[in-house]
Amino acid sequence: MSEYQSPPWGARFAEALETGPQNGGPLVWNLRRANTSNGEFELHRGPITKGGIIRLLAWVNHANMGVYKTAIQRYYAGLTPAPDLSAHPLQVTAKYGFGVNFEQVVTPAITAYGRFGWNNGQTESWSFTEIDQTVSGGLGFAGSEWKRTEDRAGAAFASNGTSNVHARYLELGGLGFVLGDGGLNYGLENLFEMYYTAHVWHGLYTGPDLQGIFNPGFNRARGPVFVTSLRAHVEF
Repeated sequence: MSEYQSPPWGARFAEALETGPQNGGPLVWNLRRANTSNGEFELHRGPITKGGIIRLLAWVNHANMGVYKTAIQRYYAGLTPAPDLSAHPLQVTAKYGFGVNFEQVVTPAITAYGRFGWNNGQTESWSFTEIDQTVSGGLGFAGSEWKRTEDRAGAAFASNGTSNVHARYLELGGLGFVLGDGGLNYGLENLFEMYYTAHVWHGLYTGPDLQGIFNPGFNRARGPVFVTSLRAHVEF
């Protein structure tokens, strides 16, 4: 291995944000090589009864993206001080995946939903978050159940994961565009949320909210984190 001393994590993370390919690196202008294709199908009925909807989504991205396996191999060969997705020539690689979403009316005052998403998890993530698999579900309640017709309440959960090679990249000290602390003890990132929206007075609504996050950033050494908030909404 090289005797090069890697700079502090904070410095490497800041550098990645400024110079990484996911934040303004070389663009591939040839649309026949770099492009995105999406397809979605909607069925206007629920999985159990007609009251609901089912959506199916499939997509593929071709872009200048680093490959986790290659970054790890270069690190083991001593070519980089840590696995580095940005250490590659201009190249076009593919990321593809699919998603399923459903909504189901349970009663006139209760609606359930569920979602599942997956991508191949071999190349870097560019936006939103570094999740390769996700499953979530929840229930929404109308206030008519407790004689508060304009109130709403809900509860939801989500469980997120990464591919094996993505997790290994982070374990070895690699940085993604939002993750990386050089000491990953991998675990699924699990979240739950509960909220209540109350109609206070003539177009004024308030909404207390509680979120719990377990293994944030897929790291068993982190959290749990609990977040409380209060939202306000005014209509004129």
